[in-house]
Amino acid sequence: MNELGWSGMLRSGSRTAWAWILLVVASAPAGAAAGPESVADIAAKLSPAVVNISTSQKVAGGQTPVPMPDLPPGSPFRDFFEDLFKDQPGGGGDPNTPTRKVNSLGSGFVVDASGIIITNNHVIEDADEIEVNLSDGSKLKAELKGRDGKTDLAVLQVKPLHPLTAVTFGNSDNIRVGDWVMAIGNPFGLGGSVTLGIVSARNRNINSGPYDDFIQTDAAINRGNSGGPLFNMAGEVVGINTAIISPSGGSIGIGFSIPSNTAKRVIDQLVAFGETRRGWLGVKIQEVTDDLAKSLKLDMARGALVADVTPTGPAEKAGIKPGDVVVKFDNKDVHEMRDLPRIVADTPVGTKVAIEVLRKGNPMTFTVELGRLEEGEKLLNAAATPDVTEPEAQVLGMKLTRLTGDLRTRFKLPDTVDGAVVLEVAPSSPAADQRIEVGDVIAMANDEKITGPKDVQKQIDRVKAEGQKSILVVVNKAARRGDPHFLSLKVE
Repeated sequence: MNELGWSGMLRSGSRTAWAWILLVVASAPAGAAAGPESVADIAAKLSPAVVNISTSQKVAGGQTPVPMPDLPPGSPFRDFFEDLFKDQPGGGGDPNTPTRKVNSLGSGFVVDASGIIITNNHVIEDADEIEVNLSDGSKLKAELKGRDGKTDLAVLQVKPLHPLTAVTFGNSDNIRVGDWVMAIGNPFGLGGSVTLGIVSARNRNINSGPYDDFIQTDAAINRGNSGGPLFNMAGEVVGINTAIISPSGGSIGIGFSIPSNTAKRVIDQLVAFGETRRGWLGVKIQEVTDDLAKSLKLDMARGALVADVTPTGPAEKAGIKPGDVVVKFDNKDVHEMRDLPRIVADTPVGTKVAIEVLRKGNPMTFTVELGRLEEGEKLLNAAATPDVTEPEAQVLGMKLTRLTGDLRTRFKLPDTVDGAVVLEVAPSSPAADQRIEVGDVIAMANDEKITGPKDVQKQIDRVKAEGQKSILVVVNKAARRGDPHFLSLKVE
């Protein structure tokens, strides 16, 4: 109700109006005027363990690693931010300077009183110098102990003159949507900022890496909060703030944190070895769609579809093939594609595990001895396929030719990719319907390896002779640097 309406009711002396107002006041909860319960005590206890991290690096003149916020004229914070950002490139420096030193800001937290600090990898990436600013105002030079780009985590080591205040990790699996959480960090250089919110969602996939499993929160997270802790109300770290969704660069209440249970395993390895030691299966996988489920003779879309296997890798040695659908790994259900990388990575190197797959709808079990991911990645650099000319051919609306070294360079495809490359796609064709694009490579068709257009046509003729209406192909997508995907193409 507007102001005029209220004043009119009050001046009128209406008994009905007064009775209604008194009813509202009387029904208000006791102590409501004091607001929600304060978190001042827990914030005061935890804040000393949260640090500000500043880094410096040499960059080409005129670049700005952290843009200044877009503030309206006359804003009380505009002068503050202009002073803060003026020394960065683009803030008045000479753009013709070949290189110059610039600074960026982030957050971190102490997990060991001797000086072990956790932050995001992107906070310290490419830094020439790292400095940690403690809550008491002291500053310490930090050394990088280890980092992991796949989970965006980094471990720093400082040498304090006295033991630091440290915090402990909690069990992120125990938090629920709606639980209160608190973020402490260094947004826009405003160190020691405390924000409060709830867990908005769990298990978020934001396509930032192979192990996405983020906690979503509406606790305000802004630039500079990256690497800071997300606490539960017991004062335990349940997440590490790492990303936001925002059209403006400021908080709109959608922030993401790495769950503590994911972070702890990586951090333990970085502290012990300075690097990660993840389990490796040696497969490339993709999501099982409803269309693919039918072609694969599955009762429903589930599991992780093996699109490719690494030669001499653990999966190939065990007998797993492209087209197999992994539904269980070491007695753990694989409900969807993104479940498998996390389960495999968390399994110790050298472990022998049972893997259950569906091959053309039939269940099979294989025993696989896991390798180490970091070593397995080196095997992916196979020798380039020698150039062999083969006539172009029109197949299912695609103009195909054999993939040569020149075409590999043109479409920026890795050496591990081989097959028939797509040069043209006709509109309204079976290929166009499945969003096949120029530069994509047909690597397999009907479970057979493809070396050129003739092989593709041969397999199409084969499935037609068998009375089938579609053919299952493996397409290495040029737009995704050659990642393989199964597709079902209509042949009629």
